[in-house]
Amino acid sequence: MNILVILGHPNPCSFNYAIAKTAVDTLKMLGHNVVFHDLYAEKFNPILEQTELQTLTDPVVRRHCEELANADGIVIVHPIWWGMPPSILNGWVDRVFRAGVAYRFQEVAGGEGVPVGLLKAKTAVIFNTSNTKHEAEELRCKDAMGNLWKVCILDTCGIKNVHRELFGPMITSTQQQRELWLQEAAVAIKNHFGGV
Repeated sequence: MNILVILGHPNPCSFNYAIAKTAVDTLKMLGHNVVFHDLYAEKFNPILEQTELQTLTDPVVRRHCEELANADGIVIVHPIWWGMPPSILNGWVDRVFRAGVAYRFQEVAGGEGVPVGLLKAKTAVIFNTSNTKHEAEELRCKDAMGNLWKVCILDTCGIKNVHRELFGPMITSTQQQRELWLQEAAVAIKNHFGGV
């Protein structure tokens, strides 16, 4: 299987990077072909220009679109900052999850356009880190991040099997706790992507 792994964190020494590395290593051990993008290290431009709304000319974005369209599975790793993914990841979604690549609109009675997912990937795993406990996120934000990925983005694009892991609070976590979380990340990858 072709698995696309996207990292959205600026620090290569971060726990997010360790999660992404664990995911990539586990996927390769399972025999999958992995395409990995560290958006910050690659200096991915998150700004969607007006001219790009109609015509895709940027070769970097074109390659990302092709990789997304060809992926059998997707892994996304990012922290939660101010209740959102980092802006570089939002910009990646804006530029890569485009009409004609990730979805299309189907007109229904009354002229309304209903999105129809085009992605062949059926499974996605999202790994998030936070300084808020999962229970507090559920209570305060009603799992806004889970809904963003599961409902607003991935389901709209045809991915129905979405698994999300939240690790935190990071600020008080010990090295031992982080090692356990990395083991949990590897198990999640094995459970959702299995071997070739």
